Formats: sequence, structure tokens, C-alpha cells
Amino acid sequence: MNSPDALQCALDSIDQANRSDPNRETVEGEALPREYAYSLHMTRWLQALEPAPSERMQIACRAQHIERWTLARSEYPEGRKGYYAWRQACGRMHGRRAAEIMAACGYPEEECSRVETILTKRELRQDPDTQLLEDVACMVFLERYFAQFFEDNPDYDKEKWLRIVRRTWGKMTPRGHEAALKLAEGMPAHLLSLLQEALEEPEG
Repeated sequence: MNSPDALQCALDSIDQANRSDPNRETVEGEALPREYAYSLHMTRWLQALEPAPSERMQIACRAQHIERWTLARSEYPEGRKGYYAWRQACGRMHGRRAAEIMAACGYPEEECSRVETILTKRELRQDPDTQLLEDVACMVFLERYFAQFFEDNPDYDKEKWLRIVRRTWGKMTPRGHEAALKLAEGMPAHLLSLLQEALEEPEG
């Protein structure tokens, strides 16, 4: 199978899987399956940050949340420890599913394994591809979900929000920071103020 056909096969298969999400997100007035919508946001931001992304990054970004609804957060304990255990399990599942799809579409084993590693984020900061995936994911969060996340958690105090913003910022590269600052110009005033304060007084 030629590479362009393999890439399209992988992207189409990921899209087909994510269209099965029973949850919905409204995008430009249209209700889409949530994880399918998320995958499109990831692809859009990948292209914004990296004008000529590799095939592996196109696949990894599209599969970032593949079938995430099948692994419920409620299956893991409450609290930060349970949350991180769930996130790690999600990463392993996403990596495994992406690798399975790539193999079925004709990719060699080393490319399948490479994408699986990227999606587990085991090599964050050491691996440029994994770091690019994290930049893209952070941009999607800031653009599409940060405002709603803020509204959904009125019990969080200001210090907790500052920690969340600083942790997000700390995961990103200078390229991601530049894009985030441009995006922040259009944020609601209370979120822009929070971002500015978090960056002015970094955690010691």
C-alpha cells in the first residue's frame, strides 16, 4: 500500500471509530460526536503549529482521544492519584488502538510502535514528536475547553486555577507559548486575567 493511501486509511479508520461516541459537541452549530470533534480540533492545531507534519504526527493527533468514552473516569478512584491513573490508562489504550489501525492499513511495525509511544507520552520533553502532540493538545484545551472547564468547577479557588494554568503552560514549548499568547487575546476577560497572573508569578 502506498503511503498516501495508508495515511488516508488510518485517518478514516480513526474517524470511523470516533464517530461512534454517543456524546456530542456543538461545532459551528452542528452537533458532532465529541471525540470526533476533538480529533478535528487536534488536526487543525497540528497544521497551525507545524505546516508540514509527518504522517505519524497526523495519525497521533487524530488518535489522541480515540474511543476515550469507553474508559470511564468513574472506573478509577477519586482524587489526583486516581485521575492520573485514568489518564495513563487512556494513553495506553489510545496508543494501542492507533497502532492496531496503522498495522491494518499497511504501516510497518516500527511506525506503529512509534505512534504508540508518542500517544503514551512516556518521552515527553525528550522526544520532539511527543512534545508537539502536547503543544497541540494544550492549544485545543485552551481554545475549546478551558472556558467551560472553568464554569463547571466553581468550587476551585484562585490558587488551584493558577496551578492548573501554570501546569498547562509548563508542558508547552516556546512555539506553543507564542500560539497560546495570541489565542489569549480573544479570551474572556476573567480567563485572560488568570493567565496573565499565572505567568507573572510562576510557581516557586
